[in-house]
Amino acid sequence: MAKKKRLVLCFFGLLLTAVLVYLWYQGREDTSYQHLLAQEASAQEASTSSAAPSDLSDELLIDLHNDASAKDVRELERRYGIKLRPNSRFSWAERLFRSKLSPKLKGLTLIKKLRAEALVERVEFDAIYGLPPLERSPLPLRTAVDPSHEGFPNDPKVIYQWHLDQIGMRSAWKRGQGEGVIVAVIDTGVAYKDHAGKFKQVPDLAQTEFVAGYDFVNDHEFALDDHGHGTHVAGTIAQSTHNGIGVAGVAIHAKIMPLKVLSARGFGNVADIAEAIRFAADHGAKVINMSLGGPRASSILASAVKYAHGKGVLVVCAAGNDGRAKVGYPAAYPYAFAVSATQFDRTVTFYSNTGKQIALAAPGGNTRVDQNNDGMPDGVLQNTIKISKPLENDYLLFMGTSMAAPHVAGVAALVVGAGVTKPDAVAKVLTSTAIHPKGAERDDRYGAGIVNADAALAKVRGSWGGQQLGLAAGLMFLLFGGLAWRRQLGLRFGVGAAFGALLGSSGFFFLPAFGLAPEGAAGAMLVSGLPAWDQALFGAINHGNPLFYSALIPLLLAVGLYGAPRLRGLTVGLLIGVAAHLLFFAFFSAVNIAWVPNVLDGAYLVLNAMICLFVAAGVALRARS
Repeated sequence: MAKKKRLVLCFFGLLLTAVLVYLWYQGREDTSYQHLLAQEASAQEASTSSAAPSDLSDELLIDLHNDASAKDVRELERRYGIKLRPNSRFSWAERLFRSKLSPKLKGLTLIKKLRAEALVERVEFDAIYGLPPLERSPLPLRTAVDPSHEGFPNDPKVIYQWHLDQIGMRSAWKRGQGEGVIVAVIDTGVAYKDHAGKFKQVPDLAQTEFVAGYDFVNDHEFALDDHGHGTHVAGTIAQSTHNGIGVAGVAIHAKIMPLKVLSARGFGNVADIAEAIRFAADHGAKVINMSLGGPRASSILASAVKYAHGKGVLVVCAAGNDGRAKVGYPAAYPYAFAVSATQFDRTVTFYSNTGKQIALAAPGGNTRVDQNNDGMPDGVLQNTIKISKPLENDYLLFMGTSMAAPHVAGVAALVVGAGVTKPDAVAKVLTSTAIHPKGAERDDRYGAGIVNADAALAKVRGSWGGQQLGLAAGLMFLLFGGLAWRRQLGLRFGVGAAFGALLGSSGFFFLPAFGLAPEGAAGAMLVSGLPAWDQALFGAINHGNPLFYSALIPLLLAVGLYGAPRLRGLTVGLLIGVAAHLLFFAFFSAVNIAWVPNVLDGAYLVLNAMICLFVAAGVALRARS
């Protein structure tokens, strides 16, 4: 008995040491962001030393500290002879203002003086971002016959979507479909109005779920696409799939948040883009897709990307279509996830930007070739409105890194839907499961490789589930593995404990690989450990609920079942299984626990796991006596 006590004390000592190491690691300061931001600020200052270049507007963006009052704003206006105007109805909360240059001071002098003000956080010329030229002239899909297609998905034109096969979607759909995950599409908008002014989508988005977005270009709530690019991007992420018409998307059951920042001509300003990023982060998006960009850095936009990352959002960005060894913005910002483009033969395309910031590659297409000999140019195919004709739609073939990014955003939604909510953890899953065509670890063209949806979900749904169950088995052996214990507790106790450990730690995690898991909340609960049931019940936005990711529910069950001796094995197993699930995510930091500071997530999970193990030991001792 003394030996067992020493073993338990040793085990908890190791856990405490691990917690301290985790806290030290999480507390290290990230200096890369501040360093790069300083470089960007000096670069823009140099660019504004003379006349503003063509991709800068004639207005300043002035970002004040959030505690600035209306009186402070009026004082700045009086002192420098400027008029500060909110960029949108959301600007006051962020203290983001626009201003024409002052007639009193030259531009550079005004900027330097404003930067010296204690109330001013950032000031810069507003810059113009937009769509790359390659993406303004898509090709229509021309086929005389809509081919019949059986199986999943049954969308007839899916045979022309070689890009979905390149990222392993046919197998991935069996493992997960992005249930409930909100993906923000920051672009030209997504929906349109018909002649009667009725709000509607293109036909092959009719079954896709939308959440409220915003039009920052025209300042109203409906982000209506008057170009076509944004609708195409949204289709790749979550086109209505297995509906017997048209084409398929990556994250079938994800929700789209349309945010319009680009006009019908495909251009927009930094202020609108920065506000859209913050809007998405504040309204439940877990993934942002930005298939837009420009060559000039903006500290205000970089700050917005960092803000979204801090709110638990993965920000996926197109690398740019200049064919240069330099990633454009916003993809080059710290905390952005930059994507280069591949074509059918898996090589990086002629137009794709490359560079050290590239995280992944994904299909972007090349409409100048037909490498798969299907009689169609090898573009990325989706249903969208005709270019600048919002009342007409077609199936159009685009090419560009703008088409590559939403493939990654869609796969990211699948990973979030499988229970991984911290953006760094999502990024790690995506990069660690990518397939590099040349077998390299990473390079400046592919990043870690071409995104692979099936491998990513296999890791989260399969490999991680197996590890959680294995950890539960190891904890059970450490605490109750002695021969004397097994003999005295009996077979019934052992079987109940094993079943409880399975439910608590991983659920029947192996079912999705065979396509056997039912859809809906019941299916999600069946293939997940008990703490992860919060996602099935309350949606992806609420994953990491501290009432589920704690010892509370198994403790309540232990109290409720304490008077049933035959169920004590199940109770012990459930407690150990939940402890294993919590410990796994304490050290594979993948779930953000609500209401708990990020730096304390690991300690919180370990503490609750230890409580579960302590109670499990007590219940087992009671059953043994």
